[in-house]
Amino acid sequence: MEENILSKIKKIEREQNRRYKNNLILRYNTGKKKHKKQLAFHKCKKKNRWVFGGNRSGKTECGAVESIYMARGIHPYRKNKDNVFGWVVSLSQQVQRDVAQEKILKYLNPDWIVEVTMLSGKKDNLQSGVIDQIKIKNVFGGTSTIGFKSCDQGREKFQGTSLDFVWFDEEPPKEIYDECRMRVLDKRGDIFGTMTPLKGLTFIYEEIYLNKYNQSSVWYEFIEWADNPYLSKSEIKMLTQSMSESELNSRRYGLFQSDTGPVYWEFDENVHVIEPFSVPFDWQDNISIDPGLKNPLSCHFYAVDYDGNVYVVAEHYERGLSVEEHADKIKLLADKIGWRRGRDGRLSALIDSAANQKTLAGVKSVSELFYDNGINVNSNVDKDLFTGINRVKSYLKNNRLYIFKNCVNLVREIKGYRWGKEDVPVKKDDHSLDELRYYIMTKPKNVAPMPYKNEVVRNKEKLIRRIKVKNKYG
Repeated sequence: MEENILSKIKKIEREQNRRYKNNLILRYNTGKKKHKKQLAFHKCKKKNRWVFGGNRSGKTECGAVESIYMARGIHPYRKNKDNVFGWVVSLSQQVQRDVAQEKILKYLNPDWIVEVTMLSGKKDNLQSGVIDQIKIKNVFGGTSTIGFKSCDQGREKFQGTSLDFVWFDEEPPKEIYDECRMRVLDKRGDIFGTMTPLKGLTFIYEEIYLNKYNQSSVWYEFIEWADNPYLSKSEIKMLTQSMSESELNSRRYGLFQSDTGPVYWEFDENVHVIEPFSVPFDWQDNISIDPGLKNPLSCHFYAVDYDGNVYVVAEHYERGLSVEEHADKIKLLADKIGWRRGRDGRLSALIDSAANQKTLAGVKSVSELFYDNGINVNSNVDKDLFTGINRVKSYLKNNRLYIFKNCVNLVREIKGYRWGKEDVPVKKDDHSLDELRYYIMTKPKNVAPMPYKNEVVRNKEKLIRRIKVKNKYG
């Protein structure tokens, strides 16, 4: 009797081991070697997530596993639900079969498949055909659907369906991206993409990387070969030696490329953009303003620590307001963060010297209007473009400039600032960068405050000075 029980237990254990070995999704990122950036993608709660990565960086695995997590209802970091419907979008049916579909089938346990609808090929050889839909058992008892789409089908094929998620394997055309965003609207679903940026500075560069519209739902991550723990150093070295610098930037690091490079290539968002913290009163230094009427007015608050490091701690950035409205908002922001004022109760700020021109505002100049509304502006700023750029680059290179995460427009502009013709930056979306230069050109410095002296110490020092004067002059 006991032998029969032990035999059954061993049989169950063998079956469990067999299923575990055949079930790659259970082994995904669970061993000693963990792909930390893949885990960061899965843990992120944002609704619009993108992984920019080179070939063989592990980016496609992210999308395939995320799709199965959602369809099966087994997501380890999100609230799961039944009867999920999602799309996997590839550039063409051939790419679908060879890349995204292959990855889905790799991680999808055959025991979970209820039904497969084919566009071409046979069901007994799924890898060689093109799949239309896969019906999958959901752990809550229902059935989920993963549908496959290709961008070469045209926008019309992406209309009419409400979806829980869309995974873009590589960058889609903008009209298809916009259509898929509408598809997830009803269910408050997710958009996620995995891509190697090979098309230059496209709408994905603008809307996701630069986050042009300041969408709180947007998240992205760059993955490169060194982030993939399953690639050997020798393999990375071999691949690196065979590529040009431009190819490496795209195919290893997943960076966006263009004919002109970034002005501030020293900027590293992971280093220079930091979580806000309460800035000591003694660090508060100045405010800088780049005025605009039709264009945005950019205003930032700058602090300096005792080592000379600069912190951009608050931002006002709006267009279409009067000087009075801008001044009111700047003063409200100053009160919110406890910013110092002068003895006359006014704020002090640097401003572009163009603000002195009366033609900008009619009867009075912008500078005068700011003064009338409680902000004393100093237009004596150094506007030399190249000297200012070099000074900012020096602060970035030496990690002496830090920007609070809430200054989203400054971060966006600094990432998108690029060289144009004849080594001159493209004059576009640079309002924050102008007033950053004005401030940095003041060579901000700070010193630690004098130590506190109590009354006994002050009286002692006063007595010593009197004795010295008496000895000197009798």
